[in-house]
Amino acid sequence: MKDFKRILVTAALPYANGPVHIGHMAGVYIPADIYVRYQRAQKRDIIFVGGSDEHGVPITIRAMKEGVSPQEIVDKYHAIIKESFEQMGISFDIYSRTSNKVHHETAAAFFKKMYDDGLFEEKETEQYYDEKAKVFLADRYITGTCPICGNPNAFGDQCERCGSSLSPEQLINPRSTLSDAVPVKKKTKHWYFPLQDYEAWLKQWLLEGHKEWKNNVYGQCKSWLDNGLQSRAMTRDSNWGIKVPLPDAEGKVLYVWFDAPIGYISASKELTAHWADYWCKEDTRLIHFIGKDNIVFHCIIFPAMLRAHGNFVLPDNVPANEFLNIEGDKVSTSRNWAVWINEYVKDFPGCEDVLRYVLCSNMPETKDNDFTWKDFQEKNNSELVAIFGNFVNRIFVLMNKLCNDKVPKFHNDLTDDTDKGIIDDIKNAKVKVEQAIEGFHFRDALFEVIDLARKGNKYLQEKEPWKKASSSPNPEESQKLIDNCIHLCLQLTANLAILVNPFLPHTAKKMCHMMKVEDRMLDWENAGSLKLLSYGYNLREPELLFRKIEDDEIKAQVEKLRANAKVQAENVKAEESKAEEITHKDEILYDDFAKLELRAGTIISCEKVEKADKLLKFVVDLGFEKRTIVSGIAQHYKPEEMPGKQVIVVANLAPRKLRGIESKGMILTAEDKNGKLFLLKPENNVAPGSSVS
Repeated sequence: MKDFKRILVTAALPYANGPVHIGHMAGVYIPADIYVRYQRAQKRDIIFVGGSDEHGVPITIRAMKEGVSPQEIVDKYHAIIKESFEQMGISFDIYSRTSNKVHHETAAAFFKKMYDDGLFEEKETEQYYDEKAKVFLADRYITGTCPICGNPNAFGDQCERCGSSLSPEQLINPRSTLSDAVPVKKKTKHWYFPLQDYEAWLKQWLLEGHKEWKNNVYGQCKSWLDNGLQSRAMTRDSNWGIKVPLPDAEGKVLYVWFDAPIGYISASKELTAHWADYWCKEDTRLIHFIGKDNIVFHCIIFPAMLRAHGNFVLPDNVPANEFLNIEGDKVSTSRNWAVWINEYVKDFPGCEDVLRYVLCSNMPETKDNDFTWKDFQEKNNSELVAIFGNFVNRIFVLMNKLCNDKVPKFHNDLTDDTDKGIIDDIKNAKVKVEQAIEGFHFRDALFEVIDLARKGNKYLQEKEPWKKASSSPNPEESQKLIDNCIHLCLQLTANLAILVNPFLPHTAKKMCHMMKVEDRMLDWENAGSLKLLSYGYNLREPELLFRKIEDDEIKAQVEKLRANAKVQAENVKAEESKAEEITHKDEILYDDFAKLELRAGTIISCEKVEKADKLLKFVVDLGFEKRTIVSGIAQHYKPEEMPGKQVIVVANLAPRKLRGIESKGMILTAEDKNGKLFLLKPENNVAPGSSVS
């Protein structure tokens, strides 16, 4: 492997539209933190950057749901996410956000350089447009009835009820989430990045140059490249995001997947004036920690962007994980089927390392794995409490009882094969753990740590120092044998603190406190040493490292998970029922309907009625005459927008006076579920006065 001078680690930027859950932790942030803490213990030059992704459709959708601005959404959830990471011990050197000024400037400059170098294709295409809201619609802004399961609130890219991938064209009765209007196709201009121009380079760099990458990562990239790459739009029509830095790009922002990975660069700029050393020097090792849904962006699109721009290092590895399910079911934020970190730390105060342990031991490194609360309890009680915590507590108690509260002397002349075996185990554990971490096999590395504690318990059981103290014909020799056993177990305990530190940092600190040593003992060079605690050194009273988790706590969490999902399902069902709800009037005969004279009209002029907040005065061309009609839609339409629009008019309605104006007819409207009114009109323009039937 290439000899790198420095390491740059990034962790995927979470969307600031909700809290983080255990799937995020197991997939991205815990493995990244383990790796970083280990490299810091190795005293290597490393920085760890992250931040909140605060642009894109999910942010604006959440803002609409909560009835607030996108900025309020990102401010709220950035704070929650940042606090959750801190509580879980995710040790970012900086946790930034893409709404920061430095990021806007960095991303815009990155785009502008590529534009100036002629690296984009300018294309005009047809995209869905909301004529009422006067905006182009991302797929998530379009809802309708799912053609697969009949869900009336399916999105334009996916049905959240049945999980089917969709396109807006497939939806039955599609409508805009902004205005409830039926979307139409309209031409718009965007700038595309021609990925196909980098296909040959990507195959050589990635498929030939990085065969050591994880099979799931390499395989997904190979599949994409084998199928051929196409140009991808790097801009979007929106008012939320980083404005495209071109004079003819009004109302356009950078595509979130162009903008977001540049967040790693802008965060590095915030962190250090020497950021370019980590991004632009070839002796830097860049590693992206992500989930499998981000593989293509970090392994194909972002590297191609870096290559096209020039002057940047490329990722040396992208150890993406698979997904973590919960209780046998896929994590779903829309169904509230998730274990949220901000809730966990409240329900289990002081147990942050327990969750880190469980998520690492069950990490979805090569395939999707499952988290269950029963397994959480079992791993805590049977492994952390009964093996790791039990060993540390036993040896402190035995030291106090059998060695006068001090680290005993080691007597080399009385060393036996069992002693030599545990000494070898201590030294070998260091090698096994570091090899596993360097290879991104974090589950294997953690197993070696817990296995060393298991071997310590076995060694104690074989030596039985408590028996030697009470029944020995040679008390002096027995005490030396006791000393050797306790001494080696204390050295093993100190080694456990070093080895477990990348995984359970809170636990390692607590162990250092008990041993009365400074944190620098946790430096990796000390692992494997048998001289970490000196003879005659007085240690503190033992503290329990972990507590037992009871059945009622687990039952409560399972019930909470299912109750949250049930409430969410009921809310969704209520929304669907509301969408389907129809109020019926009394049945009429055809002859009753035939009495209505419905005609198409074209609005000639429109003005507000004085001292009437809801009324607009229209002059409508009905072909055979021009009519004055007053309609109560002033809160839904602006007068200046109305001329030229076609409407459906009840032409034989008896005249009535409204605010002193004689209204001769009624303009037909429809009301959506939110009470907003929309004009009914012919699908295509027709001659004024055309009969409607």
